[in-house]
Amino acid sequence: MFHVEIPRRKSRQIKVGNVLIGGDAPISVQTMTNTETCDVEATLAQIERAAKIGADIVRVSVPSMEAAEAFGEIKKRSPVPLVTDIHFDYKIALRVAELGADCLRINPGNIGREDRVRAVVQSAKDHGIPIRIGVNAGSLEKDLQKKYGEPTPQALVDSAMRHIEYLYKLDFHDFKVSVKASEVFMAVEAYKLLASQIDQPLHLGITEAGGFRSGAVKSAIGLSMLLAQGIGDTIRVSLAADPIEEVKVGFDILKSLHLRNKGVNIIACPSCSRQEFDVIKTVNALEARLEDITEHIDVAVIGCVVNGPGEAKEAHLGIAGGSPNLMYMDGKPSHKVKEEELVDELERQVRAKIARMKEAPPSSGKTISIKAVS
Repeated sequence: MFHVEIPRRKSRQIKVGNVLIGGDAPISVQTMTNTETCDVEATLAQIERAAKIGADIVRVSVPSMEAAEAFGEIKKRSPVPLVTDIHFDYKIALRVAELGADCLRINPGNIGREDRVRAVVQSAKDHGIPIRIGVNAGSLEKDLQKKYGEPTPQALVDSAMRHIEYLYKLDFHDFKVSVKASEVFMAVEAYKLLASQIDQPLHLGITEAGGFRSGAVKSAIGLSMLLAQGIGDTIRVSLAADPIEEVKVGFDILKSLHLRNKGVNIIACPSCSRQEFDVIKTVNALEARLEDITEHIDVAVIGCVVNGPGEAKEAHLGIAGGSPNLMYMDGKPSHKVKEEELVDELERQVRAKIARMKEAPPSSGKTISIKAVS
């Protein structure tokens, strides 16, 4: 199978909970809860859903001391590392560090005086946790807004470097940086400039990207422009949608670039009048049923005989549409499947394949992924 290897930018490695970021670690996928943090059960339920489909890290907004105390309860039960999102009140950052935050996300531009930033940095040192410097085009410092007149890539980098240099002065190096903008090219250029100046890991994102469809497109374009150049160590796809969708889109971006093979990789056929079964309905049903799978699995769902046999032979599991539909396993024809049995049979065979893969010796090197083509 055709494969392109993307050389990664060499970056310093930090640790967020048990997740390594930077260096040779896999690019991690994050999301952020949108529940009321003080509602501990609702927030935990969302974190658990995200973790179930593969999220490596989840960020939680902590806007008040009440929310900080709730975060302490959430942290005790979270299945994944948690980053706390802090704005304006540095005392909240100090409190969540005491309560076990795995990383402090601060926007130094709105934290305030240097002594307050210094206190946050010292707390991070004392508790052995990293910081994310989060620079955003929508909240640049007033002097930079005056200097540049409007947000620009250089303004974002100037803001980031101001705070990076301050952390260097405090001999603190366990941090990652983001320079986000909702304008794709501004964000991309800012990240490229910053990547050439520091060796800290970079958190990629197109902020306030929009709703599910438009936000996914903007994020895929912007993040891929950077990832294809080896820039980026952890990503968050920002969508005005269910946070679970952010995780799915994030992994789809990484899988498309061969940077991460975690989870189901579905390449869906647009379908046409040649199809012998309803490809779109089949693929949608499979996606829903298999979203809990974190192993890399490859299945071809192919609607007709034009490309059917050839595509199915490239996958570990495949259906080629025909009269009747033919199941392929490990590149070879296996058995016939009626249309009404397609989804059940594909799910059964996928899960059986994963079970066999887990039982195989580690040295076997076998991986599987999902491909739907017609």
